[in-house]
Amino acid sequence: MNQLDDGPDPSHRRPRGVSDETVEALGSLSKALETTERARGHLYSFHQLTGTADLELDRAVELLRKAGHAEYADRVESEVLGRNVIPGHWTFQIVEAYNKTYYEPFRDLERSALHDLAEGRDHLFEAELKEDRRTKGHPDHSARPDSADTPS
Repeated sequence: MNQLDDGPDPSHRRPRGVSDETVEALGSLSKALETTERARGHLYSFHQLTGTADLELDRAVELLRKAGHAEYADRVESEVLGRNVIPGHWTFQIVEAYNKTYYEPFRDLERSALHDLAEGRDHLFEAELKEDRRTKGHPDHSARPDSADTPS
């Protein structure tokens, strides 16, 4: 094993005095935030898909009129086109409310906990798990991208 392959980089090493329980708790908090990030991504998908569908209604209205179905074209325009997805809200308003009410406070709290409890060091739980599971000296198990035994 070479000198560079001596474990995680300093930004992923547990600070002195940080307990196993704290590392595990911060890992759980970060995992919950990561799940929230995924939920937020799905919310953005909902926003974009709904917007795409609404814009496609313009084409549907045009084609219904061309096909001689003016009554249905009028209904689509008046009943569905531009409609709120929940009372008083288009999807962008739902995204904005989610970000302000839930996501941003959660993200800020997680960042604050990492700063206060682990000197701002992120992914300590995962870094220690990697260190426990890797085969030291194996080129495909190097500790860091800058390890001399990391394949190019």
